[in-house]
Amino acid sequence: MPRWVVFCIDFFLSLLAISFTVTVMLTSPYLPYLTLSMWEKIGIILGLQIISFGTFRTYIGIIRHSTFVDIYRVALSAIFVLICGLVINYTHYWVTEEKIFLVIELLLYTIFSALLLISFRVIVKESYHFFLNAISGKFKKEVFVYGVDDRTIGLTNSILADTDSKFKPVAFLSNSKNGKNYKVIGLPFLSSSGNLDEDLKKYKGIFKIDGILIVGDQASTKDKNYVVESAFNNGLEVFNIALPQQWTSAETRVNISPIEIEDLLERNEIEVDNQLISKDLKGKTILITGGAGSIGSELARLIAGFEPKKLIILDNAESMLHDIDLYLKKNFPALNYQVYLADITNADRMDGIFTKFKFDIVYHAAAYKHVPMIERHPREGIRTNTIGTRIIAELAYKHNCDRFVMISTDKAVNPSNVMGASKRAAEMFVQALQKKPDVKTKFITTRFGNVLGSNGSVIPLFKKQIESGGPVTVTHEKIIRYFMTIREACQLVLQAGTMGKGGEIFIFDMGKPVRILDMAERMIKLCGLQPYKDIEIEITGLREGEKLYEELLIDGETALSTYHPKILVSRMVDYDCQTMIRALDKIEQMINNGDDNIAIIQKLKILVPEFVSQNSIFKSLDLTKTNGKTSTPRV
Repeated sequence: MPRWVVFCIDFFLSLLAISFTVTVMLTSPYLPYLTLSMWEKIGIILGLQIISFGTFRTYIGIIRHSTFVDIYRVALSAIFVLICGLVINYTHYWVTEEKIFLVIELLLYTIFSALLLISFRVIVKESYHFFLNAISGKFKKEVFVYGVDDRTIGLTNSILADTDSKFKPVAFLSNSKNGKNYKVIGLPFLSSSGNLDEDLKKYKGIFKIDGILIVGDQASTKDKNYVVESAFNNGLEVFNIALPQQWTSAETRVNISPIEIEDLLERNEIEVDNQLISKDLKGKTILITGGAGSIGSELARLIAGFEPKKLIILDNAESMLHDIDLYLKKNFPALNYQVYLADITNADRMDGIFTKFKFDIVYHAAAYKHVPMIERHPREGIRTNTIGTRIIAELAYKHNCDRFVMISTDKAVNPSNVMGASKRAAEMFVQALQKKPDVKTKFITTRFGNVLGSNGSVIPLFKKQIESGGPVTVTHEKIIRYFMTIREACQLVLQAGTMGKGGEIFIFDMGKPVRILDMAERMIKLCGLQPYKDIEIEITGLREGEKLYEELLIDGETALSTYHPKILVSRMVDYDCQTMIRALDKIEQMINNGDDNIAIIQKLKILVPEFVSQNSIFKSLDLTKTNGKTSTPRV
């Protein structure tokens, strides 16, 4: 309504309050003063009321969205009229010794006007919400809110006030066993019996319920899994809502979404020594190769917060490099950084960049990582992962960089594919380079498994398949993988970088491996669907170069603990640098000469003897068994 309409309604309600006051006074034993006529007294009161409306701007709010502030204004307006009426009354008395109003008249009018003005706003607001909820309520999902504290109560109130929300909280589901029966903001408080599965079965008979809402980090990962399993057993969905302090700057309203599989992977929170990392990185000139990829871009975001002297982000992926450029420009305007569109296999270009910036630290994350793709295009995988690493490592040595930190993978352990073998060869070269007598650079390798949410990882793939109606494809019913979040992995890379003395391979504790089929089934359930019924799961068979499980240690490696509980360190047998150089020279020559893939992979298998191909055309090149022993074919 326009403001003038609200003003007119308020004025009419003031007239109504005056009529109530006159009616009450006529039936009371009190006789009014006859100093002024009734109409003159009404004129004074209405004049004061109009002034109070203008002073406290009671008409500016949207009535259906009235809040305590609007009620407060109305109350102040009523009190203003009372005080002004009393001032006029007693001023007149002091001058003429005659009063205009009975005090009871002014009090009654104040009470009636305040009640009418406030009631009007409350009735409009509640009627609006009642009819809107009546219309849209049948389309809302009714949910239990898990846990009760000030934050969950506040967010629940916000959800109830949001008429556009697709969710309607109907009760608080407590995880305590106090047994008390009471209400919070009008919603019942349901205490726990200690068995959530049974509680939900009981409460489903009382409430029409669609799911359970978990607020922010109110529940531990273990509790979330417990809630999810109990909800699934009762045919309920599970949703998640972030706390306001976790909202991004773009979020202006309560955002509820299905709980993500990442939230259910049981992983202890990783703590790193930020003070030590800051001391290590602050004021340094740093290069990140592969800086636009999943790991590289997260490293850039983390390092930007430690105030480096100069940060160079290098990648050959134009679009993603543009994205990280925009992110840093917006979020770190004071950061001294540059992005470089370049390829690590271009030795002359890389040498120019190293000469220009004199890097203190190099984080080498550039690599091709998709196993089936590299199995079909092995020369490109080897050119980037092995030869490219050699170029960057040799430049770090040549320009006396303080530290070179290489990002490796668990697929380099007893590799079953070209991608893993190319990364293993890179590890071997980096360790061999450390043994050169005049080396000043500390060459450090970090090795970890799959990263949640990274480009091409299984979880985004499953999400797309579920959104499109399936089927969800799993390569083998027994395949398992280690998982770690991108942020966790990058934090440990930075921490491991502070530990290295040179030549080590740091191995990250990835927790328990996860069966991919179990993950697929759970993701389907998290979307409110039934696996094999609503969404099919198709077993497609192992892909080229894929194995059932990944390892973190090569035969012969020993892992020792470090001062960080999530980081182990491994030292391998020494590799002769000249032997490695000759082998890589030969492989690079074969790639550049266009030699057959079979010949190139055969040479790589000699360099990496533990490389045994699986589900691959290169399997014919593998070790042949003679009298129970294995021997490597030589070329």
